[in-house]
Amino acid sequence: MNRFSAGNAVELLRSGAEYFPALIGAIAAATREVWLETYIFADDRAGDAVAAALTAAVARGVTVRVLVDGWGARHYLTAPLRRRLEQGGVQLLIYRPEVAPWHFRSHRLRRLHRKIAHVDGTVAFVGGVNVIDDMHTPGHKPPRVDFAVRVQGPVVASVVQTMARVWALCELVQFSRSDVPLFPDTRQVQRVGTQTAKLAIRDNLRHRRDIERAYLAGIRTARREIVIACAYFFPGIRFRRALIGAAARGVQVTLLLQARVEYRLLHYASRALYGQLLASGIAIEEYHRSFLHAKVAVVDERWATVGSSNIDPYSLLMSREANLFVRDAGFAQALRVELLQMIQTGARRVGPQHWAARSPFAKALSWAAYGIVRVAMGFLGYGGDEWWRGRRRRPAPRPH
Repeated sequence: MNRFSAGNAVELLRSGAEYFPALIGAIAAATREVWLETYIFADDRAGDAVAAALTAAVARGVTVRVLVDGWGARHYLTAPLRRRLEQGGVQLLIYRPEVAPWHFRSHRLRRLHRKIAHVDGTVAFVGGVNVIDDMHTPGHKPPRVDFAVRVQGPVVASVVQTMARVWALCELVQFSRSDVPLFPDTRQVQRVGTQTAKLAIRDNLRHRRDIERAYLAGIRTARREIVIACAYFFPGIRFRRALIGAAARGVQVTLLLQARVEYRLLHYASRALYGQLLASGIAIEEYHRSFLHAKVAVVDERWATVGSSNIDPYSLLMSREANLFVRDAGFAQALRVELLQMIQTGARRVGPQHWAARSPFAKALSWAAYGIVRVAMGFLGYGGDEWWRGRRRRPAPRPH
């Protein structure tokens, strides 16, 4: 799972307009099994189309398993939609169901934020697209801008393995009988293309920093250009130092970030970092044309990633995430073209002089939000000096 494999075919999918037809088409061709994980499964036009494809597959004798996050789906997976799926024969599981909404525990923040699927173990989907209509963006201008990939080849085996493991773990903790092994065998998938790719996941055991490390490896080897599009951007010190170090080497670093306010605290806290980034020569573009939900990056037109992980504490320290990393010039160039077009047609650059001339109130608001986020993360037991200042915790002394 942490190694690149050759012989893959990776297709870039732009938002739900391309993702849902590709996913539904793959489900319609399924002969054995369909697995789907999503943070949100909405009872809307997109959810209706996916539900219809899933229940139709069951009617053909296909085993269908759907895993939905308990927090993300609480307002979207309605009772009628849930009955429709379950009565249609879909095996539906809820990841960390909200059984006591007024009883807070920090582990409740460990959500299933992945958006992945596979069909018959031969074709997989990885990205940031939830099962929700792109035009459904309450309080924000539609459509939702996002990316996913359709992939075939050896890397699909990693998708199959991680989905089976999480499903089995959920059944185990919910005391459900399961025919899915907790430690599934690794499948061999034939080569079908020429692209090199790997799946990186984030969990709270063995793969806590896999996605962050994969990002840092790409940034540290950059020679010409880094373009990152991220809906929620609040990186730790190591990530910021890597970007600043790349800019110091002469690499053109561009961040395409969300201009519209969704989560106010995180939005203003992230802006406290703008001054340091701008002073280092990093370009910041704020996307205002519609609702940015993407989590993608391109380095030197040869390295790219598409997935569910934002660059913030929620994704990099708490949630289950999944990103596909691709080493292929053709794929990277295609994604770069999309990002540059978004910058040209729908973004505004944040100028260093304009940013420095903000009012004292605006500056104080950003730093107050930053401080609140730091205190909250410390209170919850996440991050610590390693995240905020780059200090490694000293190991406990060995007993003599």
